[in-house]
Amino acid sequence: MSRPYAKLPAWIDHGVIPLLNVVVAFVVAGLVVLAVGESPVEAARLMLRGAFGYGEGFGFTLFYTTNFILTGLAVAVAFHGGLFNIGGEGQAYVGGLGVAFVALNLGSVLPWWLNLPLAVVAAFAMGAAWAFLPGYLQARRGSHVVITTIMFNFIASALMVYLLVGPLRPIGTMQPETRQFDAGGQLPKLGALFDALGFDLGGAPLNVTFFVALVAAAAVWVLIWRTRLGYEIRTLGFSPSAARYAGMKETRLVVTIMLISGGLAGLMALNSVMGDQYRLQLNFPAGAGFVGIAVALMGRGHPAGIIPAALLFGTLYQGGAELAFDMPTISRDMIVIIQGLVILFAGALENMLRPGVGVMYGFLRLRETGPKPVGGEAR
Repeated sequence: MSRPYAKLPAWIDHGVIPLLNVVVAFVVAGLVVLAVGESPVEAARLMLRGAFGYGEGFGFTLFYTTNFILTGLAVAVAFHGGLFNIGGEGQAYVGGLGVAFVALNLGSVLPWWLNLPLAVVAAFAMGAAWAFLPGYLQARRGSHVVITTIMFNFIASALMVYLLVGPLRPIGTMQPETRQFDAGGQLPKLGALFDALGFDLGGAPLNVTFFVALVAAAAVWVLIWRTRLGYEIRTLGFSPSAARYAGMKETRLVVTIMLISGGLAGLMALNSVMGDQYRLQLNFPAGAGFVGIAVALMGRGHPAGIIPAALLFGTLYQGGAELAFDMPTISRDMIVIIQGLVILFAGALENMLRPGVGVMYGFLRLRETGPKPVGGEAR
């Protein structure tokens, strides 16, 4: 029988251990870089420079971070309810249909600041609708949500191909995409804001969806830790039998959790569709739905952890692209390996260092407080 892990303070459990896992992942990645004949220190310098060393790179880092915050929040909400929603890719895809519907029909009528809340509602509603059936099948028929959400990812991809090569494709072009949105359907970039701060973002597509993601993170914190529904979600995730004993309606909760999770994933479409491409195109999620799983794991399901975890993966995406360009020996495949190592140590091996950290913490506490006397106070 395995020995349970010692309970550690929250700042160690949610801060120190994830940080150590990332450090170990990068040490192993450094050994991989060393094995191909390059300097790990130089590779790290180039990666950090590509992600933060100049304005445009920093803008791209935050652009990717925005995607990962939203998909990470989507996975985290499902985690708290004991569900594993890996359908964020498909839910974001279908959320793009909601964004495109608003932008195509109202982009020439309303300004962007009126279309933005409408697009938020449409993207959330479409993503939630795509997650409804997997949630219902899990709650009522026992169909595992992992299997159904995987299937729905493929269905969403096939649906998007059909729509973009057929009904949504404008006449006179063979490109599988919608027409470009009018001015009211284009979210403004944040370049002017950063210019006022003396920071030039260049051509980076960072846009106001970044603030939408931060608001969503705050909303998820309020939902999970400050509302009755959040308490029910956490209770269901911790012990379904306790939730049933307390009179909570499990079917309703499972469906509600999936609706919220799918809606958050659908919001990711705002960043790419309305904030960057200004049209609906194939493959715009670009794997962000799957990265959200790693972000939620690394962030321990808490918005305060998800945001820095999303920033880390945004750094890997942007800095990795710069590294592959400046150091040709390290290909894009090597960058994927580094990302995989971070996911491995932050996810599958997240508890590897916990016993050692627990022993060290106990030793330090013992030194501070001294040994407890046996049989009462010393005379």
